Amino acid sequence: MGLGILMRRTILGRSKNLLDFQKPNSFNHSFTRPVVSTTGLKNPEAAAQADPTADPQPLPPPRSPVAGARIHFPNPEDAIEVFVDGYPVKIPKGFTVLQACEVAGVDIPRFCYHSRLSIAGNCRMCLVEVEKSPKPVASCAMPALPGMKIKTDTPVAKKAREGVMEFLLMNHPLDCPICDQGGECDLQDQSMAFGSDRGRFTEMKRSVVDKNLGPLVKTVMTRCIQCTRCVRFATEIAGVQDLGMLGRGSGEEIGTYVEKLMTSELSGNVIDICPVGALTSKPFAFKARNWELKGTESIDVTDAIGSNIRIDSRGPEVMRILPRLNEDINEEWISDKTRFCYDGLKRQRLNDPMIRGTDGRFKAVSWRDALQVVAEVMHQVNPEEIVGVAGQLSDAESMMALKDLLNKMGSNNVWCEGNGMEPQADLRSGYLLNSGISGLEQADVFLLVGTQPRVEAAMVNARIRKAVRSSLAKVGYIGPPTDFNYEHQHLGTGPQTLLEIAEGRHPFCSAIKNAKNPAIIVGAGLFERKDKDAIFSVVEAIAKDGNVIRPDWNGLNVLLLNAAQAAALDLGLVPESDKGVESAKFVYLMGADDVDLDKIPGDAFVVYQGHHGDRSVYRANVILPASAFSEKEGTYANTEGCTQQTLPAVPTVGDARDDWKTIRALSEVAGVRLPYDSLMDIRSRIRTVAPNLLSMDEREPATFSALIKPELAQKMSMAPFKPAIENFYVTNSITRASKIMAQCSAQLLKK
Repeated sequence: MGLGILMRRTILGRSKNLLDFQKPNSFNHSFTRPVVSTTGLKNPEAAAQADPTADPQPLPPPRSPVAGARIHFPNPEDAIEVFVDGYPVKIPKGFTVLQACEVAGVDIPRFCYHSRLSIAGNCRMCLVEVEKSPKPVASCAMPALPGMKIKTDTPVAKKAREGVMEFLLMNHPLDCPICDQGGECDLQDQSMAFGSDRGRFTEMKRSVVDKNLGPLVKTVMTRCIQCTRCVRFATEIAGVQDLGMLGRGSGEEIGTYVEKLMTSELSGNVIDICPVGALTSKPFAFKARNWELKGTESIDVTDAIGSNIRIDSRGPEVMRILPRLNEDINEEWISDKTRFCYDGLKRQRLNDPMIRGTDGRFKAVSWRDALQVVAEVMHQVNPEEIVGVAGQLSDAESMMALKDLLNKMGSNNVWCEGNGMEPQADLRSGYLLNSGISGLEQADVFLLVGTQPRVEAAMVNARIRKAVRSSLAKVGYIGPPTDFNYEHQHLGTGPQTLLEIAEGRHPFCSAIKNAKNPAIIVGAGLFERKDKDAIFSVVEAIAKDGNVIRPDWNGLNVLLLNAAQAAALDLGLVPESDKGVESAKFVYLMGADDVDLDKIPGDAFVVYQGHHGDRSVYRANVILPASAFSEKEGTYANTEGCTQQTLPAVPTVGDARDDWKTIRALSEVAGVRLPYDSLMDIRSRIRTVAPNLLSMDEREPATFSALIKPELAQKMSMAPFKPAIENFYVTNSITRASKIMAQCSAQLLKK
């Protein structure tokens, strides 16, 4: 059959069907297609005007910002409006597109961007589509402009992120089953959410030699995606030029310029900010997966800052310590001592009550027998010969119980380590960081007197460095030569320089007087000097002349060393006698390991109540085991006066008890029963003495300034100031028992 005949039949058939369709009684369902003409679809504006009762187009539902972020408008007139996926958002001028998206509740993927670091813009994972832009833009580096229309969920943005992820995975090894970052890895999460289901690269993956950064940070540099977060952190926050980018192209890698260790006291924070498994914790390597761990929110007690931490435990063992966000105290960083001292919690622990026998050896006994022996000796000595010393890790509840017990026995010789024998506890402003830790960022001139904040309080040092970098603040330092990680002037080594500044004969006087917010920070190591009152009088004179204390600014600060110091002074742990332990016949050491044991008389009876077999154990006659900070609920006040509490993360070791419970039981055996049986009862007692210690997570500033103190006529010694801490990594019983801290002391400290 020819092609012409086929065409003719097709045309005739179609015409016949059309004729049938035109007949009145015929209806072919296969050819029906209703056509509707709606004027509103052709001209929506005219339709809206014609029908005023029609509902307006609904606005998108309001969204909450990512992670509950809050926006502060320094000047409301500078607010601009942008549109994120059609949703209008008001943001301050200067915000980036990524920040605008977060305010709008859209979480943009990122690897290189970090809110506390400078912008690098080199991972390209944060690509979004901006109207009238020819190609996707990196939202972390693009400033938001008024009226900008940002689209985060379009096919263009999705395809761009998919392509970036494919490039990132091109050289990334398949290490997830053996990688310590598994389960908390940004690359895993974002490749699942934004990546493709396959890759097109079949070439060999490159490999990179691992670097030795020391005993704390483990490196597997083949996993590195060159986000440069660690480089920027080391340079900007830690203040050490240890890490950098080497090479170009496929030979690009991160490392040290010459082979050396990372010597910063904040080096462990690169573990947290690394988005992949290139930098992980060396002590925690291959120990546990994150989903096996139970997290407990607590605080750090290794220094006086009270950094917010999370204790991750598995069963009865503390596995690791991570930082918690607290903008007013530690931001999201912690020191290496805080992060890695946890292995000391399972070494050299005291498990059972023990009594030293006639042969000099300790023998484990029951709690009843141990308390009976202690109570008998307490009644055999004169009340003025009873002395109590609280250790630097003691909580407020135990110090309150110890003070009440000794007061009931007729003695008031009780004090805390580090506060000296004659502490001035009358005015809180005389021993607090009155500016506040976060308030130090507002200062433009610092005078550091006898303090080395990089060793004594790493987080305060980070705030000072932040002020130096952001506002070019000047730093003057009086003390022994030390290592700072920011620009400073070494003014002198002792009180002579202080006198020159007070008398206006030193060039640094003009810097203090011309400053808008001058800050003076005095180290608590001066508490141990006999002429400390004279030194503080000179410092107060400098503060008065330099307008350091005003109604809107209090720049006269004291930087404490230990976690227990502030609460001890708030509770009034001030000794009645200045002789200390030299004339004592009964010494109660509650976790006190820095007492000069040579000063204790040979015939004195020593009770050591603590959680580690440390220095004081060798002189003790009776040992009472106690709970560590990770095993109890206790109240602490940090150096700025903010009250916080620890929470139990793991069970106590052996037959140990909380400190206040032991003292409460001893009081009953001794016949001077203390009137509290629970934490609530003892906190009610604290309320009558220092009510500020019950305002949890609140900083109560001092009411009166130190300028109202009367002038003292004490003679000042010209002996130079000495460093308060010799070894940053070993400062208390927990760190002395830590194997990790011992390795850091051996490898990282400069000889």
